[in-house]
This record gives sequence, C-alpha cells and structure tokens, in this order.
Amino acid sequence: MKRIFVTIAVLALSVISFAQNKKTVTSGNPLFKGWYADPEGIIFGKQYWIYPTFSAPYNKQVFLDAFSSPDLITWSKHSRILDTAAIKWARRAMWAPAIVEKSGKYYLFFGANDIQNDNEKGGIGVAVADKPEGPFKDHLGKPLIDKFHNGAQPIDQFVFKDKDGKYYIIYGGWRHCNIARLNDDFTGFIPFEDGTIFKEITPESYVEGPFMFIRNGKYYFMWSEGGWTGPNYSVAYAIADSPFGPFQRVGKILQQDPAIANGAGHHSVIQVPGKDEWYIVYHRRPITETDGNSRETCIEHMYFDENGFIKPVIITKEGVRKRKLK
Repeated sequence: MKRIFVTIAVLALSVISFAQNKKTVTSGNPLFKGWYADPEGIIFGKQYWIYPTFSAPYNKQVFLDAFSSPDLITWSKHSRILDTAAIKWARRAMWAPAIVEKSGKYYLFFGANDIQNDNEKGGIGVAVADKPEGPFKDHLGKPLIDKFHNGAQPIDQFVFKDKDGKYYIIYGGWRHCNIARLNDDFTGFIPFEDGTIFKEITPESYVEGPFMFIRNGKYYFMWSEGGWTGPNYSVAYAIADSPFGPFQRVGKILQQDPAIANGAGHHSVIQVPGKDEWYIVYHRRPITETDGNSRETCIEHMYFDENGFIKPVIITKEGVRKRKLK
C-alpha cells in the first residue's frame, strides 16, 4: 500500500511539473532557424506573421520567405513567397519587406538592387497577393520609388495606416527618411497641399529602418542607428503629435548585450488587437558569428512607463511566453 501511495505521489509531482513546464514555455530566441533579418511583424486574423530579409550576400538575396504562428511559439515557414522571377526588374538585394492588408488584398513592399544613384535600376517595389502567404506578383511592373529624394536611398520602407484611414510610406537609407502619402490602389502618390510628394522627417542620429505606430493618440517614430554589421547597431525613437513630426529623439530602447548577442536592430512592433500589449521583433547577431549576414530574428516584450516613454528592451535567449489571439 505504501508503494502505491509513493507511486501516486510521484505521478502527481510529474503531472504538476509537466503542467508548470507547459505553462511557462517560451518562444526562445531566435524564433526560427536560418539567417533572417529586418523582420516585419504583423497580425492577420488569428495568426502572427513575420516577413524578414533572407540574410545572405546581396547576389543571393533574391527571394523572400515568411513565417506564421498561432501563439508566438510554433512557427510555420512559407518559402519563396516572392522572388526575382516574379519581379523582372529586381536582380539582387531583395530586402526589408513591409506588408499591409487592404480590401482583401495583401500588398508587400520591398527594396531591391541596392541602387547607389538615380541612374541605376531598382528601388522600392510593390507586390500583391490574395493571401498573406502569397504567391505575390508584381503590382506595378516597375519600382514605386526609383530615385533619391531628399538624399534618401529608396530602401527600408514601412507602410503606415493613420487613424483617418490614409496610408503613408515611410522609408529611407543613407541617414535620410521621407514620408509620402500613397494613393488608394498603391500605384502612386497623392501630393501634399504644398505640391510636394516626399517630405523629409529625418530625426537626429537616424540611419535606416523606420517604423511608426500610435499609442494613446501619440505617434511613436522608431529607427535604427549605427552600422548594420557593427556592435553599435541599435533602435531609438521619438514621439510627436502627427506622422510628420517634428520628431525629437528621446533615446535608445534596443541595443546589444555582449553576453547574449551583438548588433540588435532593424525592428518592427506588434500590438495585440484591443490590448495595451506590445512586442518588438528584431534581428541580432550571435556572439559566435563574425559574418555580417549571420543575423537571426528574435522577439521581446516592449513596455511603457507611466509617462508613455518606452522602457529599454532587455534582450533574452528565452523570448516571450505563448500568446494565442482571440
């Protein structure tokens, strides 16, 4: 009889231990295998999606994969949702995707060819699909932005939907950032009242990788600083009352921890619908790696203080807990 009670007790402890382990399971960082960077995180329906750059030498960066998850723990890979076979004018350096859903269509914005001047072919393109996993096809047959405006290299685009329903593209490398209003079918632009199309909104220390969101009526503008291959790569932000700023730099909120990883940057932000719950998705380089392209996609919680400022993000190996969408 004593042996039976001991066995039952052991089984009970095992069940409790299993339940605790199951309850405390986390995503881990990186979120999925492979070298991926510049992740765009977003929610479609009851699924989390991440659209990253395939991190490789530019001549091998000729396609985009996507990843989806119901709970931030288990991720499914959707291979080659877009490649240079579908985008005839793109030949290399396809990167930093941004995506938005509008009227049942999914529009994927991307940079290609890493153009260095107005005479080269390439820039920011748009692809469209009926499903978030594609397959995507070229929406225009040419780049949407193929020139340097206000000194901004046409890369690192983010599409922002304002609270009045207007869509803007915010983009730029080479330490300049522009904003432009997209037309209804994303084939071009609507000029601003002064007749201009591209307005510069570059804040202090901006390098690349812009992102914007609204919280409590305030516009949070975020960007990457430093060199993408170096340890000083990081994310800073500003707050304003409109998407046009002016944006006064507040400070850094994401940077490396030499004990965990280097070069944490080029991020996006996910908000749980209807909740003041926020995640930051970003890339970093393992401390074991010296190749600039050895970047992995990670996730952390992002919190705010009582005054609405973003608290510094602590990068971890654990990632975040399971979070299903209702």
